[in-house]
Parts: sequence; C-alpha cells; structure tokens
Amino acid sequence: MKRTKWLMFLAVFALVVAACGYSDTSSNTTAAPSDGGGDVGGAAHGQELFKSTCTGCHGQNAEGIDGLGTDMHDNEFIQSQSNADLIVFIAVGRSTTDPDNTTGVDMPPKGGNSSLTDSDLADIVDYLRTLQ
Repeated sequence: MKRTKWLMFLAVFALVVAACGYSDTSSNTTAAPSDGGGDVGGAAHGQELFKSTCTGCHGQNAEGIDGLGTDMHDNEFIQSQSNADLIVFIAVGRSTTDPDNTTGVDMPPKGGNSSLTDSDLADIVDYLRTLQ
C-alpha cells in the first residue's frame, strides 16, 4: 500500500510539473531566494502570502503552533526538499493519513487558499528558504 501511494505521488508530481511547465534546474536544495526583481515576486512577496495564508497553523513568524503546524525555521523537511518538491508539497498539502504528518491535523492544499498560483507558491518557497 505504501508503495502504491508513493508511485501515485510521483505520477501526480510528474503531471503537475508537466502541466505547469515549472522546472527547477538547481540541485541545491538550499538555494538562495530570488529577489523577485522588485515589488512583485520573490521572498518578500512570499512572506506576505505566508502571513495571509499560513500563519493560522505555522504562526505569525513561522515559529509553529503546537498541535497545528510545525516551526519553519531550520526545518529539516524544508532543507531536504528541492524548490519544485516544496511547491508540489504545498500545492497538494498533507492529510492526517500521511505517516509523516506529525500534528494529526490536515494541511489543506495551498494552505486552504485556492487562489495561490504556482508563481505564488514559488515565492512562498523563496521566503521559506530565508528561514533556513
């Protein structure tokens, strides 16, 4: 059963990447965040999106809230993922049935904000990289 879930995840991941045309050519999982080229995009925009979407579970300063969301600072999971993997993870979320769910609370797809675009998710990942 675990293998089937893993294969399904890989298949969905491949479809998402192919559909959105996103490519992460960097193998460095702790790549420096982009500056976004001004007021639009990048880590600053990602921080705004994080504060408006993710703070209910992960806290205003990404410090985590017990029983809801983990601390994002120096987070081993974030550090071990590529940018593309993190974008897919945030887009899909994590259910309570996932064995890696440590809180017992669903992380909804896109943190419950269905209006977030792939570009927005990339900016959130840029912000999370500043916390590492």
